[in-house]
Amino acid sequence: MKDLFDELKSTLGHNKLRTCLTGFAVAWGVFMLIALLGAGNGLLNALLSSSMDVMSNSMAVYPGSMSIPYNGLKEGTRIKFSSKDVDLLADKSFAGVIDEITPQVSVSDTLSFGRESVSVRVVGASPVLSDIEHIKIIKGRFVNPPDEDGARKVIVIGNWTASMLLGGDENTGKILGKDLKMRGLVFKVVGLFKDSEGEYDNTCYIPYSFMRVLKNGDNSLDQIRFTFHGLKTQKDNEAFEGRIKKAINEAHMASPDDNATSYIWNRLTSDMQTAQAISYMRIALWIIGLFTLMSGIVGVSNIMLISVKERTHEFGIRKALGARPWSILKLIITESVVITAFFGYVGMLSGLIANQIMDSTIGSKAVDLGFMKMYMFLNPTVGIDVAVEATVMLIIAGTVAGLMPAVKASRVKPIEALRDE
Repeated sequence: MKDLFDELKSTLGHNKLRTCLTGFAVAWGVFMLIALLGAGNGLLNALLSSSMDVMSNSMAVYPGSMSIPYNGLKEGTRIKFSSKDVDLLADKSFAGVIDEITPQVSVSDTLSFGRESVSVRVVGASPVLSDIEHIKIIKGRFVNPPDEDGARKVIVIGNWTASMLLGGDENTGKILGKDLKMRGLVFKVVGLFKDSEGEYDNTCYIPYSFMRVLKNGDNSLDQIRFTFHGLKTQKDNEAFEGRIKKAINEAHMASPDDNATSYIWNRLTSDMQTAQAISYMRIALWIIGLFTLMSGIVGVSNIMLISVKERTHEFGIRKALGARPWSILKLIITESVVITAFFGYVGMLSGLIANQIMDSTIGSKAVDLGFMKMYMFLNPTVGIDVAVEATVMLIIAGTVAGLMPAVKASRVKPIEALRDE
């Protein structure tokens, strides 16, 4: 084995330029594959980061307007949701699918604390909204059932709102337990939640029961949110959404065929579509990367063919001196494997370093839009397992690439090889 590697070292040393150029093609192929996958993952992670703050098995139903005249009502008649629509969806006919349900209504107003004030969006909702929207409470609590039952004047605010009310103070936890004013009323802060990733969230939450007091008993709703179970496929979800629309149309005396009376946002079907699009994008990235990798493999094969051609005379002398075909075959394959393994490893390390550089530069920067921050890249890296798999795949491919030239070299006839110039 030592003799084999000594001979291999001598062969590669005599052809340094050729070896380096072949190795560069191999390293570049692995580097581009890993860097491309890392950049693609960064884009996809940034795309997904804004949609991870809502339960996947949740729906939101919004009121629309009639697009078909029906029962004496004109086209364009607005549909207004009320507590009756909440009771409709909470009915036993939907009980086998719908779990938790909450009405939701919001108003824009000004919240003040001492001399500081900030414009906010105040949402009235029941306690289950915290689970549906994955609201991350970092101090205190969310609106609870006693708050809802007693229509208490309590409020839950976000980090950004707290910072504004405290005059820019980053110690937002100090706002807990303080009294805030809105519309001449005093609300006690019972909870502080973490803003969504990259956003300046001015949303606040109060009990839905007290929101009705603020709106002077107005029973209209902006939307109805609920969680569900048992809907696994796109077809199941579409059929269930159809049932909801039909029930709403019947309750509001609209045409059964009118699809504009309500709009449904279904997180599960949205996730299904997003997952399918992402899978296509990942496949495209792998295809592009593998084609780049193939350029290195083809380079190895071509160099091996040239090497065999140049050393035909040498192989003839070896066989004339009694060398077996296997020894020549082993020499060529080993040369191919060493080149692809060494330079493939260099390409793998370079790709991982490039991903880390992307992660520490553009991967940690966000575009400030004033009301939110938008990340262009988020964690643009690939797992070490993917990098190792790509390198191993290249080594195997390099072995196969060197196999054909090796077989050709092992079959050379001594007399013909000795005559070769």
